[in-house]
Amino acid sequence: MYNDVDQRLSTISSEAGWKASTDVTDQHTGERIGADAALASFRGSRYVIESARKYLALRQQLDDVEFRQLDKILLSAAESPGTIPDIVNAKIQAEARLEAVLNAFEFCAGPRQGDKCPKPVSVNEIDKILRESKDVTVRRRYWEISKQTGPALKKGLAEVRDLRNRVAKELGYSSYFHLQVADYGMSVQEMVALMDKTLTDLQPLYSALHQYARGRLAERYKQPVPPELLPAHWMTNRWGQEWPSLVDAADLDPYFKNQTPEWIVRQSEKFYTSLGMPPLPKSFYEKSDLYEPPKGSKKRKNTHASAWHIDGKEDVRSLMNVVPDYKWFETSHHELGHVYYYIAYSNPKVPHVLREGMNRAFHEAVGDLIGIAAHQQPYLRQIGILPESFKVDPNEYLLSQALDAAIVFLPWSAGTMTHFEYELYEKNVPPDQFNKRWWEIVKQYQKIEPPSERGEEFCDACTKTHIIDDAAQYYDYAMAFVIKYQLHDYIARKILKQDPHNCNYYGNKEVGKWLTEILSLGATRDWRQVIKEKTGEEVSSRAIIEYFKPLEGYLKSLPPAKAN
Repeated sequence: MYNDVDQRLSTISSEAGWKASTDVTDQHTGERIGADAALASFRGSRYVIESARKYLALRQQLDDVEFRQLDKILLSAAESPGTIPDIVNAKIQAEARLEAVLNAFEFCAGPRQGDKCPKPVSVNEIDKILRESKDVTVRRRYWEISKQTGPALKKGLAEVRDLRNRVAKELGYSSYFHLQVADYGMSVQEMVALMDKTLTDLQPLYSALHQYARGRLAERYKQPVPPELLPAHWMTNRWGQEWPSLVDAADLDPYFKNQTPEWIVRQSEKFYTSLGMPPLPKSFYEKSDLYEPPKGSKKRKNTHASAWHIDGKEDVRSLMNVVPDYKWFETSHHELGHVYYYIAYSNPKVPHVLREGMNRAFHEAVGDLIGIAAHQQPYLRQIGILPESFKVDPNEYLLSQALDAAIVFLPWSAGTMTHFEYELYEKNVPPDQFNKRWWEIVKQYQKIEPPSERGEEFCDACTKTHIIDDAAQYYDYAMAFVIKYQLHDYIARKILKQDPHNCNYYGNKEVGKWLTEILSLGATRDWRQVIKEKTGEEVSSRAIIEYFKPLEGYLKSLPPAKAN
């Protein structure tokens, strides 16, 4: 009964959420609130909670799949317990309003005239300036523009935080953060400790990369080398979560300038079909929203790339803003990783309630795994992006991977985001300390500081979409990084018999078969057991440390940057 009803209601909810994200209007926001309320009412009903608890008490009579379904049902119920319907409804409405503000927000490069912006600027335009401009004054201006959403969202975040915590406590969780961590079968302390251990393991390499970046960026902008902290507006990413464009020799954007956005997506699909996976359903291209709205369009859509499993069956979609550059080439491969995961576990052996990743990180791990594959030179040569004459120092190419996402991403994900949301929910940081605490944590883990003091009129944490619409789950991404390098290491060494730094998945059906065996399980198995079975080792940071180990000696060999 639960699987049947939940599938129908979640389809309606997903469809309403899709409309609210791809075409932000008051009507679509209202429809989303109504659909989410109906789904929440069912999932959190007294009948569902009491029945699930009754059957879970018969643990010895349940097989593993039955137990896992009941456990997931109770986790979902904790998001919207029917014992406090007014609180649940208030939470749904507050979240929908907050996301509508985020999705419809118009960044403005000049003074606003009331509610109107005479000089709007797109997210892609902001990102382009932060990647390319060498004028620190221009960079600071556009970095500050990228933080304009914060004040509009701060009050709403405080309200939503309190509602989320109240909902989680109703079924015995200490906070909303605790509720989300429970999906892993771990305690809050275990998750935070795992994130901290990962950061400790990678600290020597991050420190070396940080020193390299300080010198490299100082030379680029003709500024003195910062002694300890990197100025936030020097970074080529709005949050410093990745540091692209620092290694000129590995800049791949010029090789995509003659491609179309449509080619980017189609080639991403070809990657998966080359592994023996099925073509995307025709409806994917009919129903997805893949490209930037035309210039002058009044349509507002979410700017963050995402994949959607609308009906828990065959209706799969993606929301992107693809333009022809390497970032979107990699992102498109990543998002289709989610889509092919949906397709793989939408099979009769996986009940509806278990049609999700083995844990939440697994979805990101699969997308990121293909992101690694998309960066491999043999693949890029085979599809005609890189000419045979393309030559790059292997250390420089590896350095670009460490800076573009891998190593520098972990102090952001396992450090800044995880610890801010831990304190936000577990310690109830008051709203008048949101920005202060945010920058203290950023400085501690990422060693980055704002260009000037940022007071409490701002909420720079709010500018990251996940704080608003994917709350208390950012450790998923850090966990995914650890898992993806473990999977990649096995594929390269054991299946392809190739160097993990220079291998090619493209066209290898054995790789596709091995991956599909994992993806088709959904959440029917314990994630730790599956990783041990499929790779021969427990989850650890060994593979990622080994992958980037050549950089340790290389970075030490580089001459120190000179102060300008």
